[in-house]
Amino acid sequence: WRQAERDIYRERRCLCGELVISTETGSFQQAGRHASHTHRAVREMLRLCVRKVLLSLLGAMLTCLLVLLLDQGQQQPVQRGLELRSRSLQSWESPGEQEEREKVQPQGAGSSPEPPARSFKEYFSELSRVGKSSGMRLQLQREQEHSEAAVTPKPFRDDISAADLFIAVKTTKKFHRARLELLLDTWISRNREQTYIFTDGEDEELKKRTVGHMVNTNCSAAHSRQALSCKMAVEYDKFIESGKRWFCHVDDDNYVNTRTLVKLLAQYPHTQDIYIGKPSLDRPIEATERISDNKMRPVHFWFATGGAGFCISRGLALKMSPWASGGHFMNTAEKIRLPDDCTIGYIIEAILGVRLIRSNLFHSHLENLQQVMRTDISNQVTLSYGTFENKRNAINLKGGFSIEEDPSRFRSIHCLLYPDTPWCPRNVTY
Repeated sequence: WRQAERDIYRERRCLCGELVISTETGSFQQAGRHASHTHRAVREMLRLCVRKVLLSLLGAMLTCLLVLLLDQGQQQPVQRGLELRSRSLQSWESPGEQEEREKVQPQGAGSSPEPPARSFKEYFSELSRVGKSSGMRLQLQREQEHSEAAVTPKPFRDDISAADLFIAVKTTKKFHRARLELLLDTWISRNREQTYIFTDGEDEELKKRTVGHMVNTNCSAAHSRQALSCKMAVEYDKFIESGKRWFCHVDDDNYVNTRTLVKLLAQYPHTQDIYIGKPSLDRPIEATERISDNKMRPVHFWFATGGAGFCISRGLALKMSPWASGGHFMNTAEKIRLPDDCTIGYIIEAILGVRLIRSNLFHSHLENLQQVMRTDISNQVTLSYGTFENKRNAINLKGGFSIEEDPSRFRSIHCLLYPDTPWCPRNVTY
């Protein structure tokens, strides 16, 4: 029985079909060759299949990378569009269809209504509408950004004019004819209402020419620090009384170009702490501050020289009041034992902590005025004249007046800036 059972045909299955091995004929060698050929065929098929799978995966990966790169900038609009599309798909039903479907479908505790089935045509039309709305939102956003850029705030500019200036000219009685008549004929003639002359003696003729803007300070005529501080104290009090926005101090050897001065000061708010001028030193001045009768301490600060002129905003001038108003200015000057312009710098920088704004548009006789170019004259705020290194120091400007007729060159400068002045020569090249 067992021998008969071994003679029965045995069937073996492989990947590419069935292989029948017959023990009845005893041809095991031929069956082995068939199996070897079959295994080789299977391996070749597997190799081809693996190659196709790898190529397919590689192509899919490249496609995904390309899609991601193209859609990187549009990720948010697409997500928003898909959300809108989902909402719109749920709202495609008419009110009657929604009520009919709500009646048919029971509202269970955890159930939610399914969106109605729509055709591909409706789907793509809705998707196109969402894309257009996203594009419109992007366009509106770009237009809004452009409009915001168009209204970017411009640099600050205070709305001031020459009438907002209080220009104080410090002089002494002996220079009323030698210096003030030149100023009255030139730049003061265009700015009588905002110019005030601070002197140390009475002069009825000068008072008439200045329309009552001559102030007798009753200070000493000496050129001492006490006399100079006395006049500055009166200047400060008169400015506070005037209610004007800017206090500008100059000497009687300065030419003031008020048009340029207004343009300069308009860049700063008069309500804030502004102290602008030009220092005469290349380093902060070193002084000794008297704290008590037998106690002193060193102080360092910058100051704008009065010989070139300086300006102080009303906001800062009001803060100076405890050390400058009434008789306090002279007391403050005595604490450091320095002249008036140094005392101004001491109050502003050392006490109030406000820094000097340097401007090269202010000029004094202590600098070489020959270096001011003719093309830059109209852009300067103040000019001066005098001697520098024992030589005549004035602006180098040719015009209708000789050096003997106009040694300060102020008349030539005035005719350059205001050629319509009646006494200016006609058809003259400056």
